[in-house]
Amino acid sequence: MPNSAFAQFTQRFFQRLVVRTLLTLLLAWAAALLCIALKVPLPWMIGPLLLTAGLTMAGGPTASWKPLRNGGQWLIGGALGLYFTPQMMSLVAGMWWAMALGIVWALALGLLFGAWLHRVHAGAGRFHIAGLSRITTYFSSPIGAASEMTLMGERHGAQTDLIASAHSLRVLLVTLIVPFGFQWAGLHGIDTSLPGPRVLVWSNLALWTLLTGVGCWVMVKTKGANPWFIGSLGVSILLTANELSQSALPPGVVNAAQLVIGISLGVRFTPSFVHLAPRWMASVTLATVVMITLSGGFAWGLSHFVDLHWATLLLGTSPGGVAEMSITAKVLQLGVPMVTAFHVMRLAGVLLLVEPMYRWWFQDKLA
Repeated sequence: MPNSAFAQFTQRFFQRLVVRTLLTLLLAWAAALLCIALKVPLPWMIGPLLLTAGLTMAGGPTASWKPLRNGGQWLIGGALGLYFTPQMMSLVAGMWWAMALGIVWALALGLLFGAWLHRVHAGAGRFHIAGLSRITTYFSSPIGAASEMTLMGERHGAQTDLIASAHSLRVLLVTLIVPFGFQWAGLHGIDTSLPGPRVLVWSNLALWTLLTGVGCWVMVKTKGANPWFIGSLGVSILLTANELSQSALPPGVVNAAQLVIGISLGVRFTPSFVHLAPRWMASVTLATVVMITLSGGFAWGLSHFVDLHWATLLLGTSPGGVAEMSITAKVLQLGVPMVTAFHVMRLAGVLLLVEPMYRWWFQDKLA
């Protein structure tokens, strides 16, 4: 009997999840079409993101099915890898020193962000947040690897709700501000000749799908960061750089991937998110705007030493997520391989260095 009751509960839960997922997909699709009509940048991601976030915060029956989100990241990672032709790989390799500077910039920006959050909210006064520790502000601030930072903070006893909310809000703001800002300034279409295969070859596509799927599986089994995105991206880059299994993707595939990624970002903003330390959220918002501005200055300065437009460099060094900024570069035609390479290198650097930096420099001070 208990087993029967559990089976019935599981069946009802699954049915509700399916209904909510389908309803969310349908509404997200309508939001994307509306954004296309309104000429909103990145309509297939921003429309679903905004609609899902609004409905979720209002307590609506939204849902993001994890396999769909993973599939979206798999497709986006693989699609971006198709830009890494042998010629582009040579150009990217020549930019290694700029990418190293990008890692240093991200780490420095994160340290300043964390120090400012602690200064504003840990001291006495109307902005004080009870129980806020340096551990929480430290792991709330690194640029990139949001879920991994939350897990690291949890291991060290931080307030994970504040960490997760800070990273989610930062990624949301960058995903909205940068594309709208670029559209307003007319910064798009700088890459007039897009590399990569343009002919759909079904046999090659089938092999490409299988191999990128294996890459995702390996990353999942080894517990790598962003496994579905990085695993697919890595294999796709390897195939494209060696001119193997060449095929374009079917029309609409990348749009569908953007839609499910937008939904997965939107459902993070639960009703409790609205009531979570409004002063903390206001500080993260202000700091994110400042970081975007500072990154613009850094990109403009770096553009004087490399043969890249400052808009491409801003996408590569902005405090956004790797998938979101790479999608932005793809849709706006702004140096996709460079932006992707900058973010992947930064992700690796942040993951490798943030926790050792915590142990070496801060552990004796953090409480």
